[in-house]
Amino acid sequence: MDVARPYAALCPTLDSTILNVLAGTSRPLTGREVARLSGRSSHSGILDALNRLVEHGLVHRAEAGKALLFTLNREHLAAPAVDVLAGMRATLLERLRSTLGAWAIPPTHASLFGSTARADGGTDSDIDLFIVRPKGISQEHPGWRAQHDELAASVRGWTGNSAAIAEVSERDVERLRRDRPPIVADLLADAIDLHGPRIAELLRTR
Repeated sequence: MDVARPYAALCPTLDSTILNVLAGTSRPLTGREVARLSGRSSHSGILDALNRLVEHGLVHRAEAGKALLFTLNREHLAAPAVDVLAGMRATLLERLRSTLGAWAIPPTHASLFGSTARADGGTDSDIDLFIVRPKGISQEHPGWRAQHDELAASVRGWTGNSAAIAEVSERDVERLRRDRPPIVADLLADAIDLHGPRIAELLRTR
């Protein structure tokens, strides 16, 4: 999937971008506001798409002086599908947290980072995960390895993207705190915590 625009998997047109913006708020928006929030520069293209969605009844249009205001019609039969598409990123995070929380050998910490966390990648982006292995568990422990491989397979099934898992031991975390390699800056900048202590606390210099 496109990690910046997950909803584009089913609706790759401008319409999906607009619907994603409208699904994220109950406040009426002008065409220019929709364009700004969607990151698109073509105001006329946005208005054409909005008016097309109005024709289908999926978007409400109201006059406010000289302005036209647009809102998602949440009573429309297709509105639940719009919410599902708009919520795909949140669903991925929920599935990751649920899966990691159910591991028989819990990780000390797990987080999502990289382009998926920043929402600036594409269909060829990996789903980058940072996982800390607990004390007393070797990298090749059968139970641990099975969990690791099942997670990678699940991520592939959920998204179509490969899981790039950066796995370290608790001892390695001490080295990361001390040496501050580039991955530390990446984690502190954009990681989304999934399990265990917050990344900022884990990597805090002691």
